[in-house]
Amino acid sequence: MLNLPTPPTALLAEVAEQCAQPVAEELHTLSREVHARFGDALSAVLFYGSCLRSGDPTEGLVDLYAIVDDYSTAHSSLLLRVANAWLPPNVFHLQTLTADGRSLRAKCAVLSLRDLERGTACWFQSYLWGRFAQPSRLVYRRDEHVEQRIHRALARAAMTLIGQTLPCQPERFDSETLWQRALALSYGTELRPEAADRPTQLVRHDSAHYRRLTQAAAPAIAGMEPIAGETDAYRNLLPPAACRQSARRWRLRRVQGRVLNVARLVKSFFTFENGVDYVVWKLERHLGQPIEVTPRLRRFPLIFGWPLLWRLLKERRLH
Repeated sequence: MLNLPTPPTALLAEVAEQCAQPVAEELHTLSREVHARFGDALSAVLFYGSCLRSGDPTEGLVDLYAIVDDYSTAHSSLLLRVANAWLPPNVFHLQTLTADGRSLRAKCAVLSLRDLERGTACWFQSYLWGRFAQPSRLVYRRDEHVEQRIHRALARAAMTLIGQTLPCQPERFDSETLWQRALALSYGTELRPEAADRPTQLVRHDSAHYRRLTQAAAPAIAGMEPIAGETDAYRNLLPPAACRQSARRWRLRRVQGRVLNVARLVKSFFTFENGVDYVVWKLERHLGQPIEVTPRLRRFPLIFGWPLLWRLLKERRLH
């Protein structure tokens, strides 16, 4: 049995309100496709990412998480079960049509409910708590019990991200400063060729939500104190030693996160349908330039993919 922190009631309420906001009908179409794939093993479907912010799931690639009971019932393939348990999540491509014939495309990550709970509260790496501290929608959930577990996991993600980045905050800060710094640290642990102002854009897109989230989470964060008589103002009470220790932890996360990103890319060659095309598409989408897929690269990606990755790293296109 997992012994996880209990989020404040106000924080759970804010997360629940975000999760319950309506989504376009296209998301329900995609959710039905996910359900058809996993059947009774599916616990929930979470929607997040750029299409959530844009409001149009037909433009771009929809980001979904399929939350399953466990990997043994979700996958018929031993390879997929082992890969999902060893280095979650597995990812697959989903494509279908809307009622009026428009194309819908999604990238769906597969994660067990237990890994979601552990990953948002206990993992050293920020892969899950950095993502799920941001807004998401609960498109499908099997029942109220699953819904409550999802809400608690997302609330813990916010608590973890704030708690792990508080030592790196200035002595006095507001919610915008807090989340911009937090997302910058989290993004810095991955091979994300994002613009430097990306965290600022994300926070300002949902500034009111992040303000409420910060206010609701603050009572559960050791060393974080609201400033009396002021709105959206907080004080960092942590000693300098905690700041130095946190800086070391984030340096370790950057090393660990980038190694795991490379491992996930390698894993996708074997677990993602048309894995080479997916990895190349993913890189092209971020880099904004075409990548040639040679017959050798397609046939032997583990041999001929490393020079491409090394070139991108050397040119600082991935950082």
